Amino acid sequence: MSPLQTRWQSPVSRMKRVAGLLLVLAALLYVVATALEPRHAAWGYLASFAEAAMVGAIADWFAVTALFRHPLGLPIPHTAIIPRSKARIGQNLSAFITTHFLATPLVLAKLEALDIGGRLAGWLRHPDNAAAVGRQLTAIARFGVDSLHDERVQGFVQAKLADRLRKIDLAPVCGQVLEMLTRQGKHQAMLDEALVKLDALLRDDDTRALVADAITAEVRTLRYLGLGKAVGGWSANKFVDGVSAVIAEVANDPEHPLRERFDEHVAQYIERLKHDPAYRLEVERIVAQLLEHPATTDYLRTLWQELTEWLEADLDSPDSRIGRRIERLTQGLGDSLAADTAMRAWINERLMDAAPGLLERYRGQIGKYIAQRVENWESRELVEQMEQSVGKDLQYIRINGTLVGGLVGLILHALTQLAIG
Repeated sequence: MSPLQTRWQSPVSRMKRVAGLLLVLAALLYVVATALEPRHAAWGYLASFAEAAMVGAIADWFAVTALFRHPLGLPIPHTAIIPRSKARIGQNLSAFITTHFLATPLVLAKLEALDIGGRLAGWLRHPDNAAAVGRQLTAIARFGVDSLHDERVQGFVQAKLADRLRKIDLAPVCGQVLEMLTRQGKHQAMLDEALVKLDALLRDDDTRALVADAITAEVRTLRYLGLGKAVGGWSANKFVDGVSAVIAEVANDPEHPLRERFDEHVAQYIERLKHDPAYRLEVERIVAQLLEHPATTDYLRTLWQELTEWLEADLDSPDSRIGRRIERLTQGLGDSLAADTAMRAWINERLMDAAPGLLERYRGQIGKYIAQRVENWESRELVEQMEQSVGKDLQYIRINGTLVGGLVGLILHALTQLAIG
């Protein structure tokens, strides 16, 4: 349906046709009644009714039309009132809204009555609302993950991450982490684990063979005498057994001197990490080399690809784990708010505290926007919008004017006849 057909079938257009039809009927009635008036006095009453109805209809048509445009296109003074007064209408509308709708006491009273904290809790607890939140956030996340495939985005993120890592002073951070671990005795647990692994490695047959070969290679005289293998195997066993004995001794004695020396070395290392500029530079150099190494770049790229693929697969799934988690978190937040009167009161208090400042800050801008929007509105569009809003009721004015005018004319004719008779 074309815009012209839409306007023709709109309620305003239909009422215009009804009002115009009444004017035409009044004109036809006037012509007929005037022609037949000599035959009977009753036609005089009808003629007076029709004449006054036409006057009322035309007068109200002029008044209604003059609000929106020049009647018959004639530039009659004080017509096309709305298009000529856009600026004043916008300013008055702006003042009315900001005064009667955005006044601070009115808004605060409305906010207090609304209980936003309670309404928010009830809204979040509803499964459908939680699901809607999940869908929206999942869609946003999906859009973000799609963006991660772009090489420009990948390059930007990787460069920013590397730049941030370079700026982090890792030496003191490592020192603080190690210090925290040593306070909790974690470094001794790590030492125990390392000793166990070392003992298992030394007891391995392949390790014993390597040690034996190394000893045999070093003891050349015995090798020439044909005793190299025997002595090497015996020495390797003695070496491994000796080391295992020391490991067992250290493992079973929390106060062993080797543990104390280990504590001292760790403490010295922590101190140097925290305060030695040379160590700090060394850590920075190692980090820079790691970040610039091709293997690191390839690893990060692979990790990035695996992460994005996993996120995409989950977000595209109808039974997305991320989506379900968001829904549970949303409902959980609603349940927590519903059960926590103090938190709901805090939300309401924060809103009440923030509202006056926001109103004072934005009330003028809102009013200015309304005024400028109305003033910049194209006259034809403004007229159409206002006609669609109130034009139907204005056409009733024309209809009422036709009928009331006719009744007034009828009464005046009757009174005239009474006065003459």
